[in-house]
Amino acid sequence: MHLNPYGEDAVNLAADLANRRPTDPEELADRCRAAGLALEQPVSDGDLAHTQETLDSWEKVVDAVEEQERAELVNGMLAAATAHPRLTDHAGTGWHLHYRDAHRPLGALLSSLISVGTALHLAGRGMHRLRRCAVTECTTIFADTSRTGRQRYCSQRCANRDAVRRHRARAA
Repeated sequence: MHLNPYGEDAVNLAADLANRRPTDPEELADRCRAAGLALEQPVSDGDLAHTQETLDSWEKVVDAVEEQERAELVNGMLAAATAHPRLTDHAGTGWHLHYRDAHRPLGALLSSLISVGTALHLAGRGMHRLRRCAVTECTTIFADTSRTGRQRYCSQRCANRDAVRRHRARAA
């Protein structure tokens, strides 16, 4: 039974931020709003720094080879985020569950969202469903949300590029 789709949105936001790191607090705020986050307070340079540290830790999770290592890294992120789940109607859109304390700065909020979202994604969909693109020169991170769990490429463009490369190698 899938009780909460929370993981997918948070992991996709983490991938978006990791693949193209925000360069200033305004960009971070804009991208978070575009992802559907309701920001409760202004975003600071400290929030940007905290987010960059969270993304550094998260990329170690992405790059972990063994499931046990991946789990330990996520558990470390969860412990560092230390937030309690709570019901909220903060935006007047109806009651829903948040895995974070109220009125936290954006950097701390993202740390909670990304760590809990990653844990839910990996536990719910599979420990292998977070990775980098299979094309060697592409370092793009993606969360595999496919039905079969066999996504290897970040985009159809990379999949096509790799198929052409393999075809040409066989023909040579």
